[in-house]
Amino acid sequence: MKTAVQVPEPLVRRFMPELDVLRGLAVLGVLFYHGFRAQYGDLPFTGARRIFLQATQPGVLGVNLFFVLSGFLITGILLDSRNRPDYYRRFYTRRALRILPAYYFLLILLGLLHQASAAFLGLSFVYLSNVTGLFGVAMDYHPLWSLAVEEHYYIVWPSVVRKLGPRFLASFSLALCILIPVARAVAFHYGHFQGGEWYTWFAADGLAGGSLLAIALRGSISRKHAAIGAAVLMITATIVLIAGGPFGLLSRQTVLGASLQLTLVNTFFAGLLLLFMVIGSSPRKGLVKSSTLQFFGYISYGLYLIHLLVFQIYDMVTRRFWPLLQPSLGHFDLILLRFAIVSAAAVGLAYVSRKYYEEWFLRLKDRSAAPTEEPAETSVKVIVTAPAASATGREASESFLR
Repeated sequence: MKTAVQVPEPLVRRFMPELDVLRGLAVLGVLFYHGFRAQYGDLPFTGARRIFLQATQPGVLGVNLFFVLSGFLITGILLDSRNRPDYYRRFYTRRALRILPAYYFLLILLGLLHQASAAFLGLSFVYLSNVTGLFGVAMDYHPLWSLAVEEHYYIVWPSVVRKLGPRFLASFSLALCILIPVARAVAFHYGHFQGGEWYTWFAADGLAGGSLLAIALRGSISRKHAAIGAAVLMITATIVLIAGGPFGLLSRQTVLGASLQLTLVNTFFAGLLLLFMVIGSSPRKGLVKSSTLQFFGYISYGLYLIHLLVFQIYDMVTRRFWPLLQPSLGHFDLILLRFAIVSAAAVGLAYVSRKYYEEWFLRLKDRSAAPTEEPAETSVKVIVTAPAASATGREASESFLR
């Protein structure tokens, strides 16, 4: 009796649940970073506690993983719909309905709870939260800087994709991957980089790298070459980072680290994304599936938006009513308690937001931007990001966390 042979699926598919796993990993990394290293990393803990705090440091790079995912997904969707007559209207309508309701609701909350200045909220209202330093305004709510970078990308990139052919688009994306690290090096050399790491022109190479990957996978690349490419990207980035450690590559306090550290991080994540797609389209797809991480991918946008605010509310409430619950040196258990309570609350709020608030706009998005005639090409869809499609099969948001 013959055994049925499982044929691998295409690398780029309508639904790619393995990307939700990556989103889940990214948002959990950011959550752990803000819960531990960002707040308490300077306290003189020793032993296992010190090791644990330091281990959460790489979580901040979850934002870079979101950027690579967004560049890949958004560019793929734009390429697949670039010949549609409603190309611009469809893209911008769907992006606005997916991103803006939760985004502006957060701005309202920040204002009502006095967690951000009017100047910061005003700049954030027009997607300038990552360049507030240019206006002499403090960065009052850090998660919004990356959303501003993405919004700038959404505004500009559809026209770039529409006007450039795939070959020129690939060249343009590659040029950005090269020129942005150069710009970081020049800015660092002249003392203009510190405080400007969030500027779009210093942070968009992750998006460009994801875009380059989307273009490459729409060529005639084989599964074997994709697997080799994933290994080369990940191994090369890791070796160069480690080898460059003595020369300052592991920090951003030297020109080498300031310019190239994030380039290598983005390279590693591009390889990781490619690896997940290769495995996720193979008979061994179970290796890159996790219902828990897919759930966090599903709520990743709301969780990214709200988690730091919940941390701030916890600190404000305990400081006023239960000062003995304030974490401090010698009370690592209170740090764990703070993280457990805040995480549970933030996850619950993110789920409610996604299920009962954002989903309403997603349904409206599907109705209002529905095409009168489907094109021959099919947009890339995932089960949630953007950098967030639903786990029930609804079309994903094509961006990081979304």
